[in-house]
Amino acid sequence: MAKLTHTNPQTPPDHDRAVLIVTGSTLAAEALDRPTANALRTTLAAALPDHDVVVCSDIWYLNQDDLRARPTIGVGSPQVSALAAYLADRLPSAFAIDDVLMIQADLDFDEPVASCWGVTHEATSRAVAEFQERYLKAFAKAASRV
Repeated sequence: MAKLTHTNPQTPPDHDRAVLIVTGSTLAAEALDRPTANALRTTLAAALPDHDVVVCSDIWYLNQDDLRARPTIGVGSPQVSALAAYLADRLPSAFAIDDVLMIQADLDFDEPVASCWGVTHEATSRAVAEFQERYLKAFAKAASRV
């Protein structure tokens, strides 16, 4: 069963107020990218106190039609995340270090969707850190309007 983690584990997440952080469902993604996603969840939840910030696997996310319309941040490379693979040619590059890491997002955030990944787990963690520093406020502002 796909793993689901959100800011208040005592109540189920409200789909209408959900902001998703999506990791791959491979063993490597679960072991290495999920802790990074959980740390991002803490920061994002502080910026969006009226929303349910949820960390979930790509399999769960891609099979939930209603959630794919919600604000989303992917964490993990296209090699370990079906969401990152799907977004790879659909989102522009916002920040990149060639052959190391990539942050993909339309920086207008008309649709608040981003993908943060690197060629190694450490590079993915750095991509998430760069996203938080450079784009989190704009993403949260856009997500709060959805």
